[in-house]
Amino acid sequence: MFVLAASLAFGPVALAAEPDPLVPGVVGGGQAEYPMDTPDQVLPPLHEEEDEGIPVPEPEQDADGLVEYLPRSAVGAVGAACTAGASIHQRRVERLLGLPVDGKQSGADCRAIRAFQVKEKIKPAVGYAGPATWARAELLAARKSLDPGRRCPVKTYAVACVDLDRQLMWVRKGSKVTYPVVNVRTGRPGYATRTGWHTVYWRHKDHWSSIYDTPMPYSQFFSGGQAFHAVYGQLATPGGSRGCVNLSYADARKLWGVLRKGDRVYIWGKRPGS
Repeated sequence: MFVLAASLAFGPVALAAEPDPLVPGVVGGGQAEYPMDTPDQVLPPLHEEEDEGIPVPEPEQDADGLVEYLPRSAVGAVGAACTAGASIHQRRVERLLGLPVDGKQSGADCRAIRAFQVKEKIKPAVGYAGPATWARAELLAARKSLDPGRRCPVKTYAVACVDLDRQLMWVRKGSKVTYPVVNVRTGRPGYATRTGWHTVYWRHKDHWSSIYDTPMPYSQFFSGGQAFHAVYGQLATPGGSRGCVNLSYADARKLWGVLRKGDRVYIWGKRPGS
């Protein structure tokens, strides 16, 4: 009754417009045979086995380069990406590319971001600072300055460090980096990847989620049902995981040979947008 009265007194009630969703910026881009999101298993696995001899299905050959996600309204429209408004990653990309940091998309920003996308084979190269552009810029910066905040603990034993702020991970033992920095994808809103100290307690090379019916290759569980594992598809997407730390197939396979049961994991920060 109150809503009706308000409508009669003040006119129709305006509904808030839904935000323009991000979608792959090229036809067929960002698609995969398996779901892009991977689940948090919630409960610890029941079997203590690592299945070293079991082969893990390999992904189909990926196209060269990354696919950027754009606002739906900008896909296919000439010049629209630079006028679509700044993304949540605009300020970070500006900082990483040495541009004036104001979080607003300018013509100069567009040209600089487009040049970076061309150089790094990010398609479509239209100057929009989406998740793929941010992920690549963050990785390149970390290769030059791995841990400027000195958040990754230096221990005599191996520590897998996960930086949620930058969506990166690496492994170090003492002063030596034993697994170089790589991009990761962590928990979306409502499925946060748990921070603090953890221990790799169970590994399953060709794991399959019984809850979400989803493949989780090279799973290394460290907190309840949260694990490092591979995904079939691009990591740099608008959404996050359901708590796990997702890696590319190649990176997860390499990490499988680096970590062991009992190794420590340290996670800090907060995933942008979560």
